[in-house]
Amino acid sequence: MFRLILSVIALLGLAGCAAEPVWAPDDQVEALRFVSGAPAEITLFTVINNRSGSGAHSGLLINGTQRVMFDPAGSWHHPRVPERNDVHFGITDRMTAFYIDYHARETFRVIEQRLLVPPEVAELVMRRAMSYGAVPKAHCTTSIASILRGVPGFERLPATWFPKKFSEAFGKLPGVKTRVITDDDADNNHGVLIVQASTDPA
Repeated sequence: MFRLILSVIALLGLAGCAAEPVWAPDDQVEALRFVSGAPAEITLFTVINNRSGSGAHSGLLINGTQRVMFDPAGSWHHPRVPERNDVHFGITDRMTAFYIDYHARETFRVIEQRLLVPPEVAELVMRRAMSYGAVPKAHCTTSIASILRGVPGFERLPATWFPKKFSEAFGKLPGVKTRVITDDDADNNHGVLIVQASTDPA
């Protein structure tokens, strides 16, 4: 009987971790497509718990022929941002700020790590994110690691479940620019304050 109870609990746990497929229609995706005109770039966002110091979430901003946000197993959404299986389209500068502001609060800070890449690399990362599929809960970092590790220049990144560990490894890539963003407002969760910045390594 005890084993049966444990089996039921395990099954319920797996059901709770199931991915939730989302597929916005073509007209919405095309209508809100955003091209920044900026150089091709990959940006890793890592949410850190201010109390424990542990990583809480990972997201990936991809700027290529369009700008999209891969937010695997994330809870962020916006009515003007169509989504297809954790890939969000129409990510303007304003929407990027909304994304950061959503995660940064009194109890969490956001590490932003930006890396310029060749256009073909940005496109490859984008295609891999779009084809990855809906991501189950708690698989945010491992999905991003899986996508990037198959791309030239990112092969040595670790296959890990831990956002902080992955951020530390990403930060060691040549050319990464890092900043830490905090928000002291715990209730409304808006307003962005940059408290730390670093430039390209010499």
